Amino acid sequence: MLNISKPIILNDVVFKQSTTQQAGKEWNWVNPRHLQADHPANYYESSLADWHEFNALQTDCECDVVVIGSGLLGASTALHLAEQGVETVILEKNRVGSAASGRNGGQLTPGLARWEAGEMAEHFGYEDAKKLWHFTSTEAMRLIDEISEKYGLDFQRKRGHITAAVHQGHLVGLTQGADARKYLGEDHTRIVGKHELGEYIKSDYYTGGLIDELGGQIHPLALNRGLIYAFCKNGGIVYEQTEVIAIEEAEDGVYVRTATGTVKARKSVVMAVHHASFKLLPQKKQTTLPFYTYVSTTAPLELDIHELLPEEHPVYDTQFQIDYYRPVTQNRLLFGGQGTGSCWSPEKTLNYLKNRIHTVFPQLKQVEIDFVWSGTTDLTVNGAVDSRKFGSKFPIYAVHGWSGHGVAQTVRIGKAIAADFIGQSSDFKMLTQIDHANILFARTLAPVVIPIAKSAYGVGALMNPGKMVSF
Repeated sequence: MLNISKPIILNDVVFKQSTTQQAGKEWNWVNPRHLQADHPANYYESSLADWHEFNALQTDCECDVVVIGSGLLGASTALHLAEQGVETVILEKNRVGSAASGRNGGQLTPGLARWEAGEMAEHFGYEDAKKLWHFTSTEAMRLIDEISEKYGLDFQRKRGHITAAVHQGHLVGLTQGADARKYLGEDHTRIVGKHELGEYIKSDYYTGGLIDELGGQIHPLALNRGLIYAFCKNGGIVYEQTEVIAIEEAEDGVYVRTATGTVKARKSVVMAVHHASFKLLPQKKQTTLPFYTYVSTTAPLELDIHELLPEEHPVYDTQFQIDYYRPVTQNRLLFGGQGTGSCWSPEKTLNYLKNRIHTVFPQLKQVEIDFVWSGTTDLTVNGAVDSRKFGSKFPIYAVHGWSGHGVAQTVRIGKAIAADFIGQSSDFKMLTQIDHANILFARTLAPVVIPIAKSAYGVGALMNPGKMVSF
């Protein structure tokens, strides 16, 4: 068994070069007064102790299941397979947590991407909608806590979440959402007005909001590394710096080919690489548009963070281009927002996010940013994730289309894939029954389509500002 340590969260950040490779157009920026580096570590990597680096694949081998991608979905799937004695190998083209799983906002919210309780009740019968909602809410949150307790892992897990309304009319949509959750048997929310919300967020920017005691926040890279740690403790094998270039089905298994070796999967393959999986999918149906997101972390603030967020709840709001933020280590504020078809520069992003911070919290007179980074995610037309299972003799699984939401749900779906493979539950089959539209030339046209769609939605928001549409 590999000797691997648990992820350790530091008291504060250590400015350093990232151990990941820069991927595509994504970038990390660090305030140059702390460090000048070609590819610095982002806040999450900087707030964790240096961790294990796995070797690249150098030869041919075989196992029961190959998992492509070591993010939250791949790590969770592999862990739950390994716990059942399934011989599993993970192939990762970069480093653990180098993509969206280690670059997101760290907020835990219920739902299936942009599908919440109301959408589930609309598309399914009562019992099926109730099952799906609890799968993506109570079960997803509980699973993270169970993994943390079972393996003694610290994820900086905190409970409580706020959706803040930027328009009085948005409270109608939030109320309808809370009502749908109660209808499906989950009652952790309450609607508050402007004055009561002021007890949680010291900002005049909002008209009220929804307090959700089921949601919360987490250190996503600590979670990702923790899942990999647990996987290795169960005998799992991880190869980093090993990009999959082809998947070929044969009579005796599925051959997963890389530049340095081939892994024969005797029983199944799981493609846990989200938006990057398209080129490997046997089914070429394009159901997602890729887009870029942006996150920053401030230097320690001049005001105590409790003067901004007294209960330390993470927040996202209801404006079309949402702001989301939460308190993190050493009186810092993590603040993110926007979604674009083409990747912004660090300078443009830095200016945009600083302006948003000052807009929400004008009492912050001097805000210095220590970290800014971009991320890549993908969205579907109907707002739910696209979950697929195909292959005749050997099942192949794939899930993508997260729309920037779903840290906890990704972990829960990983468990569902493992359970489906073993034949223990029909949870994953439930997800595959959600139909998705084909988007012609989706990956090519995203830089054009997304700005057009945003402009159209923006005009609609101007004409009907009380209608809640978040991107």
